[in-house]
Amino acid sequence: MKATFASDNTAGVSDEIMAALQRANTAAAAPYGDDEITAELTEVARGHFGEQAQIWPVFNGTGANVVALQAALPRWGAVICTENSHIATDEGAAPERVGSIKLLTRRCAEAKLTPGDIVACASSQGFVHAAQPLAVSITQSTESGTLYSTQEMAALAETAHHYGMIVHVDGARLANAAAALDVSLRELTYDVGVDVLSLGGTKNGALAAEAVVVLAPERLSGTDYIRKYSMQLASKHRFISAQLLELLRADLWHRNASHANRQARALGEGLSRIEGITLRGPTVVNAVFAEMPQHVFDGITTAYHCHRWDTSDAGHPVARLMCAWNTSDDDVEEFLAMARELA
Repeated sequence: MKATFASDNTAGVSDEIMAALQRANTAAAAPYGDDEITAELTEVARGHFGEQAQIWPVFNGTGANVVALQAALPRWGAVICTENSHIATDEGAAPERVGSIKLLTRRCAEAKLTPGDIVACASSQGFVHAAQPLAVSITQSTESGTLYSTQEMAALAETAHHYGMIVHVDGARLANAAAALDVSLRELTYDVGVDVLSLGGTKNGALAAEAVVVLAPERLSGTDYIRKYSMQLASKHRFISAQLLELLRADLWHRNASHANRQARALGEGLSRIEGITLRGPTVVNAVFAEMPQHVFDGITTAYHCHRWDTSDAGHPVARLMCAWNTSDDDVEEFLAMARELA
């Protein structure tokens, strides 16, 4: 079966990233991040996130989240997140098992926290019998393909900071969000009050490259030590740094994300015109959520790996379809043709 729309994790690696890895492979270099490529990455990252930014490359998104949240919290701290956030549902309890972090999950419309959620959890601050809510983690874009506007993020950060909480963003698809909102990475993070970020690269054309970006070093410390004891420090560090550098140095991050978003919009628009298929909401990033009759879903899954995200009130499957940096027009049209034939 084809994995074309199963996940943006199924896509290959951008040619530019492969070339960057090849360039990094031409000479010996100091290990563990003491190399020239990592030094350049630090400078380029500061151009995107502010002169105060610290960037710590890691192997994967779960590692980035666990390292970032450990840096954000004391041992008695807890993090507020949505009940369907990646850290709560898809990371094998790594925050709890590896980071010893209590998750305070909230049921939220559109998979988005509100200032009210923060206020509700803050009521337990100072109560010795409760894990202390001292961080907020939001996902941008969300697991449901929705977006926080810059105004919504600023309001969340203002409320969180009022209660002394650190603001963390799970940015596995931050590039898609920034491209969709037509804002810079800085405007979507540092400028709205984010303190620490898990920056995604793998879903945007990299091989195995994510990073923890500390935007408020005066509020977090020890990230480098936490990265080491959390087993996220690479010895041949330059090969992770080279990928992130290639994404950030020019506009590859934006080009790849914009392409994925455009292809998802085309897929969503095509599906919405097929009788019996209904979109769960507008397609704003690279995720399409489509409710369809069972026989259509069954037919599609004979040819495609397709994730059943939910079941509608009518009992119909809701499919999640992801586009990536290399999803082609032919890929989209082939899928639509099959859906039209099945419907």
